[in-house]
Amino acid sequence: MKVVLASTSAPRRALLSAAGVAHEAVSPGVDEDSAKAALLADSASPREVADALAELKAVRISAKRPGALVIGADQTLDFKGALFDKARSMAEARERLQMMRGETHQLHSAVVVALDGAPIWREVPSARLTMRPFTDEFLDAWLERQGEGLLSSVGCYKLEDEGVQLFSRIEGDYFAILGLPMLGLLDLLRRHGALGL
Repeated sequence: MKVVLASTSAPRRALLSAAGVAHEAVSPGVDEDSAKAALLADSASPREVADALAELKAVRISAKRPGALVIGADQTLDFKGALFDKARSMAEARERLQMMRGETHQLHSAVVVALDGAPIWREVPSARLTMRPFTDEFLDAWLERQGEGLLSSVGCYKLEDEGVQLFSRIEGDYFAILGLPMLGLLDLLRRHGALGL
């Protein structure tokens, strides 16, 4: 069975490829800003926003790809109950990391699989990440080394590299933190014949 990722996210593609999942990646063509605004206007929580956006992406592509298992994914950052989008500048990233240092935030990583235009499976694990009380000097040097690539991450860090130095405690699924919960997804793909048993 064909597997389609409703995303062009390089980290998500890399996770699937590293796990041996042959797939095609396509842009879902979703206006995420408008969808988020509508969801938040209806008082959706950050976790509900991630779930709804993952489903929207999966269903939109699935309707165009009959017979394929289509994976939609989304991740939101929840800090003290408020949803944070990707930072638009390095100055905004610096402010966000200063605000979160010494504090705990949550990442909600939703994955929805659709078949023939309808969702057939979903998982929305949450991880809790506590940042250590790093100094401004550490932060400035770290930001300079990392550069604008950080702006592609909702948390303004990449846990899989030097970003791990920002944290004192992490609770949750590593793959969910990277943006694509893998274990349940791989089980679903096996059950539908997309992977070997």
